[in-house]
Amino acid sequence: MKITKDLYRGSLTLLTDFYQLTMAYAYWKSGKAEEEAVFNLFFRKNPFQGGYTLAAGLDYIIDFCSNFKFEQDDLKYLKEMRNADGSATFEPAFIDYLQSMEFSCDMEAVEEGTVVFPHLPLLRIKGPLVQCQLLETPLLNIINFQTLIATKAARIVYAAKGDAVLEFGLRRAQGIDGALAASRAAYIGGCASTSNVMAGKLFGIPVSGTHAHSWIMSFDTELEAFKAYAEAFPDKCVFLVDTYDTINGVRNAIEVGKLLRESGKEMIGVRIDSGDLAYYSNIAREMLDAAGFPDVKIVASNDLDEQIITSLKMQEASINVWGVGTKLVTAYDQPALGAVYKLAAIKNDKGEWEPKVKVSQQSIKINIPGIQNAIRFSKNGKAIADMIYLEGEDLTSAQYVIIDPVDPTKRKKINTIGLDEEFLLKPIFINGQKVYESPDIHQIKKNSERNLALFDKAHKRFVNPHIYPVGLEEKLYELRTQLVFKMKNYDGA
Repeated sequence: MKITKDLYRGSLTLLTDFYQLTMAYAYWKSGKAEEEAVFNLFFRKNPFQGGYTLAAGLDYIIDFCSNFKFEQDDLKYLKEMRNADGSATFEPAFIDYLQSMEFSCDMEAVEEGTVVFPHLPLLRIKGPLVQCQLLETPLLNIINFQTLIATKAARIVYAAKGDAVLEFGLRRAQGIDGALAASRAAYIGGCASTSNVMAGKLFGIPVSGTHAHSWIMSFDTELEAFKAYAEAFPDKCVFLVDTYDTINGVRNAIEVGKLLRESGKEMIGVRIDSGDLAYYSNIAREMLDAAGFPDVKIVASNDLDEQIITSLKMQEASINVWGVGTKLVTAYDQPALGAVYKLAAIKNDKGEWEPKVKVSQQSIKINIPGIQNAIRFSKNGKAIADMIYLEGEDLTSAQYVIIDPVDPTKRKKINTIGLDEEFLLKPIFINGQKVYESPDIHQIKKNSERNLALFDKAHKRFVNPHIYPVGLEEKLYELRTQLVFKMKNYDGA
């Protein structure tokens, strides 16, 4: 089969699992395609054994849904599909149905940069069953990856304790799309810049970078290489000092730094990319300070992550800036978030919403039925608890009890007097029309900072983080329990 050269094209509607199309066809055949349904997108466990997750990817979803349409070459491909007996997989009338399909759903979602937790609805979509079904795979693809990387970045930035973290992961990322999405999500998670120039162009992320070992090696001496670089970029000199000998590299950087100062310029920093980073950064700091360069930054790279940065901080390494690549953009220690997308309600012939539940022997896999939203309660700028509730319920009570979705013995009373409330799901589309004004990426990053500040450091620690309370409002918990009993043909007696 010939691979098309136009891989990154306008229409991405076929970016889906084949079974979404077979279900869509079966819905159409059975007359269910236009039935109204509600699906929720959520995850069951925080990544990296952590205490929180940082939502990202909504802008990609908005773009995808805004351009959701089967193009002629999409339809041609589907029309040519064949079953084992040679018959057409899809009837011509179904192809015509897809051709006329336009995105017409309602969508609510948490904003990017929102701290979220297991079982909270990150996204809720309501509309024709067939459209909701066809959107499952791309929505999960987008949310799973960007949320994972934004969370990883937030953890790394937290470990750096105020030092700048630079994302250097392009060459190790999972392909072109993975690299771009990772750079975007890493910035949302708190990184100061990216090395990815295309991400800088597309998203407005600051770009950074200096030179590689090959620059040094292309000259006869390291000193000559540093001088040449200083001549080219006198205002942006960060010298990579470990090509041959780190200590001698720092000496050469100092020599060129003095020449820069004579011309009215200042050396910005030195970068160490190998060896004992704690030892060499401390030696470099002593040398730079003694030579009259106390403000020169020491940049470290070399397979860093939050655990290594924490260790280097404990060793009192003299590092001011952290270049993080592979272990950030690949989410090295957990390659997938595992968010899921489940049917929560469907409208019956009487025009009434019927809540739906998936039953499992594992309580963590029993989904939450009904049309849900979530409230975050906070006091004096600190989050207290999140409550998942059914839309339409009376929310004027002065006290609620929330029940853990997995372990019903875990309950928390919430006295709402004096508490601030935030509804987490925001309207994005109404009848397929975008009603949400997307903030720019710098505003999203600030939203991440604001959200992370809501939570105590006990929720952010890397080992055995304190569990933030998220629970079902009592009526929602009772509804789910009744539906589970009904599906199991158990009357509770």
